[in-house]
Amino acid sequence: MMSEELSAAQEKRIRQALENVPFARLLGIEVETLERGSAILALPLREELLQNNGVVHGGVIASLIDTATAFAILTVLEKQERITTVDLTISYLRPLTTGRAKVQAKVLRAGRRLIAVSADVSTEEGTLAATSLSTYMRL
Repeated sequence: MMSEELSAAQEKRIRQALENVPFARLLGIEVETLERGSAILALPLREELLQNNGVVHGGVIASLIDTATAFAILTVLEKQERITTVDLTISYLRPLTTGRAKVQAKVLRAGRRLIAVSADVSTEEGTLAATSLSTYMRL
């Protein structure tokens, strides 16, 4: 999918959407970059997000991915359109422990009913920590 700049109004609407998701705010997810068909989000890692072995809980990574893929899709939807996750498959490749996790999500195909999206989670240094593929359905 070709990258195109979003209008200021589109970007403002999408960034405001994050403020309307209490769970994303609780986790501390931040929007870094939005382009048509893609989104880069970040998450500062903190003790409350770790499981008992000192690594970020897999559910936190899944939530970060699900949020990023939804935001990538928002860049290609009309204002009134709504979506929901159909499936989310994640391969956890290495543990995250400190710093900031960054996720880049890209719309692979936006069909009439289903939208396929990929996402990669990396460390601050750019090391791949998880990769995913999701499907969303237009409501």
